[in-house]
Amino acid sequence: MPDNLWQTPSPKKWTKLTTEPYPGKQDDIYFIDEKTGWYINGSGALYHTTDSGATWEKRYEKKGSFFRTLAFLDEQNGFIGTVGTDYFPKVTDTIPLYRTKDGGKTWTAVDYKGPYVKGLCAIDVVKEPFINHGKTDYKYHIFAVGRVGSPANLMVSHDGGDTWVSQSMNDNCKMLFDIKMFDKNNGIVCAATSADIAQSNALLLKTSDGGKTWRKVYQSNRPYETTWKVSFPTEKVGYATLQSYHLDPTVKQQRVLKTTDGGESWVELDLVEDAGARQFGIGFLTENHGFVGTMNSGYETLDGGKTWQKTDLGRACNKIRIYHDANKQPYGYAIGVEVFKLK
Repeated sequence: MPDNLWQTPSPKKWTKLTTEPYPGKQDDIYFIDEKTGWYINGSGALYHTTDSGATWEKRYEKKGSFFRTLAFLDEQNGFIGTVGTDYFPKVTDTIPLYRTKDGGKTWTAVDYKGPYVKGLCAIDVVKEPFINHGKTDYKYHIFAVGRVGSPANLMVSHDGGDTWVSQSMNDNCKMLFDIKMFDKNNGIVCAATSADIAQSNALLLKTSDGGKTWRKVYQSNRPYETTWKVSFPTEKVGYATLQSYHLDPTVKQQRVLKTTDGGESWVELDLVEDAGARQFGIGFLTENHGFVGTMNSGYETLDGGKTWQKTDLGRACNKIRIYHDANKQPYGYAIGVEVFKLK
C-alpha cells in the first residue's frame, strides 16, 4: 500500500450521535431504512429513531433484563434477544426472546419447541423472495444464537417468527456469539471451544443444512480466546474479530480472521499490538474497506486487513451494521458505549 494512501480522506466518516448516557458497552442497533431504527442496552431499554438517529426516544424498558441483540423485519415486527441470568449482575429475566408487533411499544415472550435457551447474543434474518400470485413476495427465516458464558443454543424460525424451534449446540461448541446466514441453509457462527476462558480456543463453525449440523472451519491454537462478530461484504470475502482474554500483559498481539472462499478456510491477520485492545464489532463496506471496534478505540483498513489505522468509534464498539441506500451507496451505524453513524 502506498505510504500516502492514509492521507487521502475517506469518503465516509463516522459521527457520534446524541444518545442517553450509558455506563458500559451497549450491544446492538438495527435499521430497516435510512430513517427508522432501534438500539438496545443492558438495562433492558429500547430506543427508537425516525430521523436517522438525530433524535431518539425511549420506547420500552424491562427492568431486570439484559437486552443483547435485536432485529426487525419491518417497521412493526421485531425481536429482542436477552443474555439471560447467571452471567451479569442484577439480571433476573429468564426469557431468551421477545417479539413486538407494534414497532417496539409492547413485547411478548416467544414460545418455542426444543431445549431451554439460557440466553442469546445474535439474531440474523434471511429475506427469501418467492412468487406469490404473480407478484414478488418474501419469506423471513430468522436465526438466533447464544450465549456468552455458555451454554450454546440455536433458535430458528422459517415463518417470520410465528413458530420457533431450538436446539443445543453444546456438542459443537460451548459459547456462541454471532451468526451470519447467507441463505436459509448456509451460514457461519462465531463460537468458542470451552466455557472456561482459560481453556478456550476461538472457533468458527459452518452449516449447509440450515443449522441442523455444523462443521469446524477454524480453530485457534491459543488459550483465552474466542471469536466475537463476523462481517461478509461479499459472498466470498468475510472477516471476524478474534478476542484475547489472556491475563499476561505481554501478550499484546490482536488479530482479525479473513476468508476469501465463503468461510471454508480462514487466515489470521495482525490488527495491533495492544493488550488492552480487545476486539468487539466488525463491519466492512467493501472487500477491502472496513472497521473494527475495540475496548478503547476503533480501527480502519483500506487494504483488506493488511494495515490498520485508528479511527474514532468510541469505546467498546460492539456491533457495526452496514446498509445500502436506493443508489447502492453504503451507510452504517455502530454501537458501544456511544452510538455512531457512518455517512
